[in-house]
Amino acid sequence: MRILRHFTKVAAESKGAVVAIGNFDGIHRGHQEVIAKTRRLARELEAPSAVMTFEPHPRAYFAPDQPPFRLTPFRVKTRLIEALGVDILYVLRFDRSLANLEAEDFITRVLGQGLSARHVIVGDNFHFGRKRRGTPEMLETLARAQGIGVTVMKRVAGPGSEPYSSTLVREYLKTGNPTRAALLLGRYWEIEGRIQHGAKRGRDLGFPTANISLGQILRPAFGVYAVRATVDTGGETVWLPGVANIGISPMFSYDTPLLEVHLLDFNADLYGKHMRVALIDYLRPEISFPDLEALKERMVEDRERASAILAFESWEETWPTSPFITAPQDRE
Repeated sequence: MRILRHFTKVAAESKGAVVAIGNFDGIHRGHQEVIAKTRRLARELEAPSAVMTFEPHPRAYFAPDQPPFRLTPFRVKTRLIEALGVDILYVLRFDRSLANLEAEDFITRVLGQGLSARHVIVGDNFHFGRKRRGTPEMLETLARAQGIGVTVMKRVAGPGSEPYSSTLVREYLKTGNPTRAALLLGRYWEIEGRIQHGAKRGRDLGFPTANISLGQILRPAFGVYAVRATVDTGGETVWLPGVANIGISPMFSYDTPLLEVHLLDFNADLYGKHMRVALIDYLRPEISFPDLEALKERMVEDRERASAILAFESWEETWPTSPFITAPQDRE
């Protein structure tokens, strides 16, 4: 997959694509349907398939002081889009210049003159341009006048007829329901980062942990989770069972929330390595204990519960070849 961070002076082989446009935070099943439609149409038109997204997320640009909300940082989003078979990823820097670009100019300068887009695909709630003046109806009228095809897709309904929505995924994660979030995402939600040194309290208690900063991603419900984790060793991806705590650890009152992962039946030096952690199930909220012995007893119970939950998964049948639980199909 080619990644372009501009829309000017684009090489010929990166022009004339069928382009899906949106923020695509989460790459949930609704997003996957849009991208699958993009690939189908690209094949029919014998054109490259492309996704256009924006960094930083426009919401972060307009409200930089709000709590972290991202489901997929850029690195994760890129990996997921590439796994969906897209040829080109256009990443437009969302700054003052782009925020102040009139909707009409976005169509003419970016889609027309810059990318020579063959066709664009958007959701029916897509807005663009200065003060979000641009609507799907405007796009259909003005883009088609320039010879650019337009498809506006209705939001896809998920389980229980609720729409696939990044907002809904965030709510499920914040209320301790990663299983429901996974149904909307089409995969387990992950936290990833570099393993850092901690206070080594877990090791002293007999539960060594790999510690990862949450960075600028969404804060899920604080508490204990059954997880699967993989460490980047440069070789085959191997997912290991584990139990993790996310939060401030009330007994020790961390200054900032932390992800602490204890891998089951595993012991190796992981400091400095990159780890991906998938949240499988929520076991309990964070609580304070009267003493360290009571904490240790509960940690034993947490480990046993996590092991039992993970034993019933068909994990090895779903994740070795794709980051998605059910890979999206290129179907009509």
